[in-house]
Amino acid sequence: MAQNLEIKVKLESHNAALNVLKELNAEFVKEINQKDVYYKLPGSLLKLRIEDDGESMIKYLRDEVNPDRFSDYEVVYFKSKGNEKFFNTLFETETIVEKKRLLYMYKNTRVHLDTVKDLGQFMEFETLVLDGKEDAKKRFSFLVDKFSLNTDEQIKGSYRDLKLQK
Repeated sequence: MAQNLEIKVKLESHNAALNVLKELNAEFVKEINQKDVYYKLPGSLLKLRIEDDGESMIKYLRDEVNPDRFSDYEVVYFKSKGNEKFFNTLFETETIVEKKRLLYMYKNTRVHLDTVKDLGQFMEFETLVLDGKEDAKKRFSFLVDKFSLNTDEQIKGSYRDLKLQK
């Protein structure tokens, strides 16, 4: 199972984050329209991700209690499109989250600038654990500091959780 270290924060605007990304020379990868269909699955999160160029099923376990939000995840990519109808016959849909994502990469950290329908603007970091958790924490902390994020204000949960709270 792959693992990463995550943070999610709500933003009033992406402008300041875009300036920091430019200063860091972060690589802009692409703009993505995403639809995440969350299914009820006790003990973990399961979502079908539908994007402009493909679909995948993502299952993940994340510690929402500890200050460090490490996430274990698995991704299955599909060759075909239109899988939502099939999976809706197997699982009960919990909620659907639609967003526009600007994806940037900085030294094995995915930086997401998300505009989420009905929820607003957010920024997420997903730092891959490559050489152990301490190395990931070091790379992650650099970005937290660079963006002047207050980790006490992070959102511990997924967009699914925020949508269900509405």
